[in-house]
Amino acid sequence: MSPDTSITVGNREIDPVRGGLLVMLVSVAVIGYGGFDYYQQQQAVADAEPVNATILETGVDSDSSGSSTDVDYYPTVRFEYTYDGERYTSTDVYPASVRQSYDTESAARDVVDEYEVDSTVTAYTVPSSPGDGFLRKQQSDGPFTAMGIGGVMLLLGGYSVLRGYRS
Repeated sequence: MSPDTSITVGNREIDPVRGGLLVMLVSVAVIGYGGFDYYQQQQAVADAEPVNATILETGVDSDSSGSSTDVDYYPTVRFEYTYDGERYTSTDVYPASVRQSYDTESAARDVVDEYEVDSTVTAYTVPSSPGDGFLRKQQSDGPFTAMGIGGVMLLLGGYSVLRGYRS
């Protein structure tokens, strides 16, 4: 196996053109997911109705991605609210399915510090999906991160396809 002419997926060699096309297909899906999530955030912010919520729990989660030494920090705020006579619990700070990450624990802690356990705050919910409450009526940059990752993957896949055609 030549390192510059083949890609291995599941112990099977794939030529650079097919491998690049596969990466490009996945990247288009990631870009589409980010774009769809961005659109959903816009709709949620536009249609949001305020509700009183009680903060139940706060914290900061961390996640190190694969072999990377970088650690992402995620603020977690669990809250409870009532909408249309039904009780709901949520953990969404922003109205996005891609969680907002922070590079430092202190930046994530700054978000969490805005919410005290057992305090009452204003949260927001969308009438068409009342179980998806969120605390901040603003968009996060999570979808842009997904679209950016997809864009980089698209370029790498395109490079692999071009390299495969030239070989």
